[in-house]
Amino acid sequence: MHGSSPADAPVVREPLHAPVAHLLRGGVVEGVHHGSVVVLGADGEVLFQLGDIEAAFYPRSALKPVQAVAMVRAGLPLDGELLSLAAASHSGEERHLAGARRILERAGLTEDDLRNVPDMPFGPAVRDAWVREGRPPSRLAQNCSGKHAAMLHTARLGGWSLDDYLDPAHPLQQAIAETVEDLTGQRIARVTVDGCGAPLFAVSLHGLARAAARITTAPPGTPEARVADAMREHAEMASGAGRDVAALMRAVPGLLAKDGFEGVEVAALPDGRAIGVKIADGAARARVPVAAAALARAGVDPALLTEFAGEPLLGGGAPVGRVRPVRALDPLPLPAGA
Repeated sequence: MHGSSPADAPVVREPLHAPVAHLLRGGVVEGVHHGSVVVLGADGEVLFQLGDIEAAFYPRSALKPVQAVAMVRAGLPLDGELLSLAAASHSGEERHLAGARRILERAGLTEDDLRNVPDMPFGPAVRDAWVREGRPPSRLAQNCSGKHAAMLHTARLGGWSLDDYLDPAHPLQQAIAETVEDLTGQRIARVTVDGCGAPLFAVSLHGLARAAARITTAPPGTPEARVADAMREHAEMASGAGRDVAALMRAVPGLLAKDGFEGVEVAALPDGRAIGVKIADGAARARVPVAAAALARAGVDPALLTEFAGEPLLGGGAPVGRVRPVRALDPLPLPAGA
Protein backbone atom coordinates (compact mmCIF):
# COMPACT_ATOMS: atom_id res chain seq x y z
CA MET A 1 0.00 0.00 0.00
CA HIS A 2 1.42 3.34 -1.01
CA GLY A 3 1.88 6.32 1.29
CA SER A 4 -0.01 9.60 1.45
CA SER A 5 0.28 12.36 -1.14
CA PRO A 6 3.87 13.61 -1.41
CA ALA A 7 4.88 17.03 -0.18
CA ASP A 8 6.14 19.82 -2.42
CA ALA A 9 9.40 19.30 -4.30
CA PRO A 10 12.62 20.37 -2.57
CA VAL A 11 14.00 23.74 -3.56
CA VAL A 12 16.60 23.85 -6.34
CA ARG A 13 19.39 26.02 -4.94
CA GLU A 14 23.10 26.05 -4.28
CA PRO A 15 23.33 23.63 -1.34
CA LEU A 16 24.48 25.08 1.96
CA HIS A 17 27.04 22.35 2.67
CA ALA A 18 29.15 22.35 5.83
CA PRO A 19 32.50 20.77 6.74
CA VAL A 20 31.95 17.05 7.32
CA ALA A 21 35.50 15.61 7.29
CA HIS A 22 39.06 16.81 7.82
CA LEU A 23 42.26 15.52 6.27
CA LEU A 24 44.65 15.36 9.19
CA ARG A 25 48.37 15.12 8.43
CA GLY A 26 50.77 15.24 11.35
CA GLY A 27 48.08 16.70 13.58
CA VAL A 28 47.33 19.59 11.20
CA VAL A 29 44.17 19.97 9.12
CA GLU A 30 45.51 19.75 5.58
CA GLY A 31 42.18 19.74 3.79
CA VAL A 32 38.43 19.86 4.38
CA HIS A 33 35.62 17.94 2.72
CA HIS A 34 32.25 19.71 2.77
CA GLY A 35 28.90 18.00 2.49
CA SER A 36 25.61 17.26 4.20
CA VAL A 37 24.47 14.54 6.59
CA VAL A 38 21.08 13.49 7.95
CA VAL A 39 20.29 10.90 10.63
CA LEU A 40 16.71 9.73 11.13
CA GLY A 41 15.35 7.99 14.21
CA ALA A 42 13.10 4.93 14.11
CA ASP A 43 10.10 7.27 14.27
CA GLY A 44 11.25 9.14 11.18
CA GLU A 45 12.25 12.27 13.07
CA VAL A 46 15.54 13.99 12.28
CA LEU A 47 17.97 13.13 15.09
CA PHE A 48 20.93 14.94 13.54
CA GLN A 49 21.63 17.12 10.55
CA LEU A 50 24.66 18.88 9.17
CA GLY A 51 24.81 21.02 6.06
CA ASP A 52 21.77 21.19 3.78
CA ILE A 53 19.46 18.18 3.93
CA GLU A 54 16.47 19.82 2.22
CA ALA A 55 17.96 21.20 -1.02
CA ALA A 56 17.28 19.30 -4.23
CA PHE A 57 20.16 17.04 -5.27
CA TYR A 58 20.76 14.02 -7.46
CA PRO A 59 21.13 10.76 -5.48
CA ARG A 60 22.74 9.05 -8.48
CA SER A 61 22.96 5.28 -7.91
CA ALA A 62 21.89 5.59 -4.27
CA LEU A 63 18.37 5.77 -5.73
CA LYS A 64 18.61 2.29 -7.29
CA PRO A 65 16.85 0.45 -4.43
CA VAL A 66 13.88 2.77 -4.97
CA GLN A 67 13.96 2.13 -8.72
CA ALA A 68 14.06 -1.61 -8.03
CA VAL A 69 11.03 -1.33 -5.73
CA ALA A 70 9.18 0.47 -8.53
CA MET A 71 9.96 -2.34 -10.96
CA VAL A 72 8.80 -5.03 -8.53
CA ARG A 73 5.61 -3.05 -7.96
CA ALA A 74 5.18 -3.03 -11.76
CA GLY A 75 5.47 -6.82 -11.92
CA LEU A 76 9.19 -7.63 -12.09
CA PRO A 77 9.31 -11.24 -10.80
CA LEU A 78 12.94 -11.31 -9.67
CA ASP A 79 14.19 -12.20 -6.19
CA GLY A 80 17.49 -13.12 -4.59
CA GLU A 81 20.72 -12.36 -6.40
CA LEU A 82 19.05 -11.20 -9.60
CA LEU A 83 16.90 -8.66 -7.77
CA SER A 84 20.00 -7.48 -5.93
CA LEU A 85 21.68 -7.04 -9.31
CA ALA A 86 18.69 -4.99 -10.49
CA ALA A 87 19.61 -2.47 -7.76
CA ALA A 88 23.34 -2.74 -8.33
CA SER A 89 26.25 -0.52 -9.21
CA HIS A 90 28.25 -3.64 -9.91
CA SER A 91 31.97 -4.11 -10.45
CA GLY A 92 31.66 -5.93 -13.77
CA GLU A 93 32.68 -9.33 -12.41
CA GLU A 94 31.67 -12.38 -14.43
CA ARG A 95 28.86 -13.16 -11.98
CA HIS A 96 27.43 -9.70 -12.63
CA LEU A 97 27.59 -10.08 -16.39
CA ALA A 98 26.10 -13.57 -16.20
CA GLY A 99 23.30 -12.31 -13.97
CA ALA A 100 22.43 -9.49 -16.35
CA ARG A 101 22.33 -12.00 -19.22
CA ARG A 102 19.97 -14.21 -17.19
CA ILE A 103 17.59 -11.31 -16.60
CA LEU A 104 17.59 -10.49 -20.30
CA GLU A 105 17.11 -14.13 -21.28
CA ARG A 106 14.06 -14.39 -19.01
CA ALA A 107 12.54 -11.58 -21.05
CA GLY A 108 13.60 -13.13 -24.36
CA LEU A 109 16.12 -10.34 -24.93
CA THR A 110 19.87 -9.91 -25.46
CA GLU A 111 22.62 -7.41 -24.73
CA ASP A 112 21.75 -5.68 -28.01
CA ASP A 113 18.47 -4.54 -26.45
CA LEU A 114 20.23 -2.61 -23.69
CA ARG A 115 20.41 1.17 -24.06
CA ASN A 116 22.92 1.95 -21.31
CA VAL A 117 26.30 3.37 -22.30
CA PRO A 118 29.03 0.82 -23.13
CA ASP A 119 31.83 0.99 -20.57
CA MET A 120 34.67 -0.91 -18.99
CA PRO A 121 34.03 -2.67 -15.66
CA PHE A 122 33.83 -0.38 -12.63
CA GLY A 123 35.95 -2.60 -10.38
CA PRO A 124 39.63 -1.61 -10.74
CA ALA A 125 40.98 -5.18 -10.71
CA VAL A 126 38.35 -6.37 -13.16
CA ARG A 127 38.91 -3.36 -15.41
CA ASP A 128 42.67 -3.92 -15.41
CA ALA A 129 42.13 -7.53 -16.44
CA TRP A 130 39.89 -6.42 -19.31
CA VAL A 131 42.55 -4.01 -20.52
CA ARG A 132 45.23 -6.71 -20.39
CA GLU A 133 42.97 -9.05 -22.36
CA GLY A 134 42.13 -6.38 -24.92
CA ARG A 135 38.40 -6.60 -24.25
CA PRO A 136 36.38 -3.57 -25.44
CA PRO A 137 33.78 -1.62 -23.45
CA SER A 138 30.38 -3.28 -23.38
CA ARG A 139 26.86 -2.56 -22.18
CA LEU A 140 26.91 -5.64 -19.95
CA ALA A 141 30.14 -4.54 -18.26
CA GLN A 142 28.78 -1.06 -17.48
CA ASN A 143 27.94 -0.90 -13.77
CA CYS A 144 24.20 -0.26 -14.31
CA SER A 145 23.54 -3.19 -16.68
CA GLY A 146 21.58 -5.11 -14.04
CA LYS A 147 19.19 -2.18 -13.60
CA HIS A 148 18.81 -1.76 -17.36
CA ALA A 149 18.20 -5.47 -17.89
CA ALA A 150 15.54 -5.34 -15.18
CA MET A 151 13.98 -2.26 -16.78
CA LEU A 152 13.70 -4.11 -20.08
CA HIS A 153 12.25 -7.17 -18.36
CA THR A 154 9.66 -4.98 -16.60
CA ALA A 155 8.78 -3.19 -19.83
CA ARG A 156 8.35 -6.49 -21.67
CA LEU A 157 6.04 -7.83 -18.94
CA GLY A 158 4.02 -4.59 -19.00
CA GLY A 159 3.54 -4.80 -22.74
CA TRP A 160 5.41 -1.52 -23.14
CA SER A 161 7.75 -0.51 -25.94
CA LEU A 162 11.41 -1.42 -25.51
CA ASP A 163 13.42 0.90 -27.78
CA ASP A 164 12.45 3.99 -25.77
CA TYR A 165 12.41 2.51 -22.25
CA LEU A 166 14.73 5.32 -21.05
CA ASP A 167 12.42 8.13 -22.15
CA PRO A 168 11.11 9.94 -19.03
CA ALA A 169 7.62 9.83 -20.63
CA HIS A 170 7.75 6.02 -20.99
CA PRO A 171 5.23 4.17 -18.77
CA LEU A 172 8.10 2.40 -16.98
CA GLN A 173 9.85 5.65 -16.09
CA GLN A 174 6.54 7.21 -15.08
CA ALA A 175 5.97 4.27 -12.71
CA ILE A 176 9.48 4.71 -11.29
CA ALA A 177 8.92 8.44 -10.78
CA GLU A 178 5.67 7.70 -8.95
CA THR A 179 7.48 5.33 -6.59
CA VAL A 180 10.29 7.85 -6.02
CA GLU A 181 7.72 10.40 -4.92
CA ASP A 182 5.86 7.86 -2.81
CA LEU A 183 8.88 6.57 -0.90
CA THR A 184 10.69 9.90 -0.49
CA GLY A 185 7.45 11.63 0.49
CA GLN A 186 8.08 14.59 -1.83
CA ARG A 187 7.61 15.66 -5.41
CA ILE A 188 10.54 15.32 -7.78
CA ALA A 189 12.30 18.66 -8.26
CA ARG A 190 14.06 18.02 -11.56
CA VAL A 191 14.60 15.20 -14.05
CA THR A 192 17.86 14.81 -15.96
CA VAL A 193 19.91 11.96 -17.44
CA ASP A 194 22.18 9.79 -15.31
CA GLY A 195 25.58 8.64 -16.53
CA CYS A 196 24.14 5.34 -17.75
CA GLY A 197 21.42 7.08 -19.77
CA ALA A 198 18.47 6.43 -17.45
CA PRO A 199 16.31 9.26 -16.07
CA LEU A 200 17.66 10.71 -12.83
CA PHE A 201 15.35 12.35 -10.31
CA ALA A 202 16.27 15.20 -7.97
CA VAL A 203 14.98 14.84 -4.40
CA SER A 204 16.41 15.93 -1.05
CA LEU A 205 18.90 14.08 1.13
CA HIS A 206 16.20 13.96 3.80
CA GLY A 207 13.81 12.38 1.30
CA LEU A 208 16.38 9.82 0.20
CA ALA A 209 16.94 8.70 3.80
CA ARG A 210 13.19 8.55 4.34
CA ALA A 211 12.85 6.29 1.29
CA ALA A 212 15.50 3.91 2.62
CA ALA A 213 13.65 3.72 5.94
CA ARG A 214 10.38 3.00 4.15
CA ILE A 215 12.07 0.13 2.32
CA THR A 216 13.61 -1.50 5.40
CA THR A 217 10.48 -1.24 7.55
CA ALA A 218 8.02 -2.58 4.99
CA PRO A 219 6.13 -5.80 5.83
CA PRO A 220 7.60 -9.12 4.62
CA GLY A 221 6.72 -10.03 1.06
CA THR A 222 6.14 -6.47 -0.11
CA PRO A 223 8.18 -5.13 -3.03
CA GLU A 224 10.15 -2.99 -0.57
CA ALA A 225 10.99 -5.95 1.67
CA ARG A 226 11.89 -8.13 -1.30
CA VAL A 227 14.42 -5.56 -2.51
CA ALA A 228 15.88 -5.05 0.96
CA ASP A 229 16.18 -8.80 1.56
CA ALA A 230 17.81 -9.39 -1.82
CA MET A 231 20.41 -6.65 -1.37
CA ARG A 232 21.30 -7.64 2.19
CA GLU A 233 21.54 -11.36 1.39
CA HIS A 234 23.48 -10.79 -1.83
CA ALA A 235 25.48 -7.67 -1.00
CA GLU A 236 28.28 -8.42 -3.45
CA MET A 237 25.79 -8.74 -6.32
CA ALA A 238 24.64 -5.18 -5.55
CA SER A 239 28.27 -4.00 -5.61
CA GLY A 240 31.27 -6.31 -5.89
CA ALA A 241 34.06 -8.14 -4.09
CA GLY A 242 35.96 -5.84 -1.74
CA ARG A 243 33.54 -2.93 -2.14
CA ASP A 244 32.98 -0.84 1.00
CA VAL A 245 29.18 -0.78 0.78
CA ALA A 246 29.01 -4.59 0.72
CA ALA A 247 31.44 -4.80 3.63
CA LEU A 248 29.29 -2.34 5.57
CA MET A 249 26.17 -4.47 5.09
CA ARG A 250 28.12 -7.52 6.24
CA ALA A 251 29.44 -5.68 9.31
CA VAL A 252 26.14 -4.24 10.57
CA PRO A 253 23.35 -6.83 10.99
CA GLY A 254 20.21 -5.96 9.06
CA LEU A 255 21.68 -2.88 7.39
CA LEU A 256 20.67 -1.90 3.87
CA ALA A 257 23.20 0.44 2.25
CA LYS A 258 23.71 1.86 -1.23
CA ASP A 259 26.37 4.19 -2.56
CA GLY A 260 26.17 6.55 -5.51
CA PHE A 261 28.60 8.52 -7.64
CA GLU A 262 29.56 12.01 -6.47
CA GLY A 263 29.86 11.06 -2.82
CA VAL A 264 26.34 9.84 -2.00
CA GLU A 265 25.43 7.12 0.48
CA VAL A 266 22.17 6.05 2.06
CA ALA A 267 21.65 3.34 4.66
CA ALA A 268 18.80 2.13 6.88
CA LEU A 269 18.25 -0.38 9.65
CA PRO A 270 15.23 -2.69 10.03
CA ASP A 271 13.69 -0.46 12.72
CA GLY A 272 13.69 2.57 10.42
CA ARG A 273 16.79 4.38 11.61
CA ALA A 274 18.43 5.79 8.51
CA ILE A 275 21.25 8.02 7.34
CA GLY A 276 21.99 9.99 4.20
CA VAL A 277 25.36 11.44 3.18
CA LYS A 278 26.39 13.72 0.34
CA ILE A 279 30.04 14.73 -0.03
CA ALA A 280 30.20 17.97 -2.00
CA ASP A 281 33.37 17.11 -3.96
CA GLY A 282 32.29 13.50 -4.55
CA ALA A 283 35.23 11.96 -2.68
CA ALA A 284 34.80 8.34 -1.59
CA ARG A 285 37.59 8.78 0.95
CA ALA A 286 35.24 11.10 2.85
CA ARG A 287 31.98 9.30 2.04
CA VAL A 288 32.95 6.09 3.80
CA PRO A 289 34.04 7.45 7.21
CA VAL A 290 31.27 10.07 7.25
CA ALA A 291 28.64 7.41 6.57
CA ALA A 292 30.12 5.26 9.33
CA ALA A 293 30.09 8.21 11.72
CA ALA A 294 26.46 8.94 10.83
CA LEU A 295 25.54 5.32 11.56
CA ALA A 296 27.24 5.61 14.94
CA ARG A 297 25.15 8.73 15.59
CA ALA A 298 22.11 6.61 14.70
CA GLY A 299 23.05 4.18 17.46
CA VAL A 300 25.07 1.51 15.64
CA ASP A 301 27.81 0.08 17.85
CA PRO A 302 31.01 1.93 16.82
CA ALA A 303 32.93 -1.32 17.30
CA LEU A 304 31.16 -2.66 14.19
CA LEU A 305 32.35 0.33 12.18
CA THR A 306 36.08 0.45 12.92
CA GLU A 307 37.16 -0.71 9.44
CA PHE A 308 35.26 2.23 7.93
CA ALA A 309 36.84 4.91 10.13
CA GLY A 310 38.87 6.54 7.34
CA GLU A 311 41.79 5.66 5.12
CA PRO A 312 45.27 6.70 6.27
CA LEU A 313 47.21 9.54 4.73
CA LEU A 314 50.76 8.47 3.90
CA GLY A 315 54.08 10.24 4.25
CA GLY A 316 57.13 8.43 2.94
CA GLY A 317 55.01 5.29 2.66
CA ALA A 318 54.01 5.36 6.35
CA PRO A 319 50.72 6.55 7.90
CA VAL A 320 50.99 10.13 9.14
CA GLY A 321 47.32 11.04 9.36
CA ARG A 322 43.86 10.14 8.15
CA VAL A 323 40.51 11.36 6.96
CA ARG A 324 38.43 12.07 10.06
CA PRO A 325 34.76 13.08 10.31
CA VAL A 326 34.26 16.41 12.05
CA ARG A 327 33.72 16.38 15.81
CA ALA A 328 30.02 17.16 15.40
CA LEU A 329 29.63 13.61 14.05
CA ASP A 330 31.18 11.94 17.11
CA PRO A 331 28.82 9.38 18.71
CA LEU A 332 26.72 10.69 21.56
CA PRO A 333 27.89 9.55 25.01
CA LEU A 334 25.85 6.80 26.60
CA PRO A 335 23.58 7.84 29.48
CA ALA A 336 24.95 7.23 32.96
CA GLY A 337 24.39 3.64 34.04
CA ALA A 338 23.79 2.43 30.49
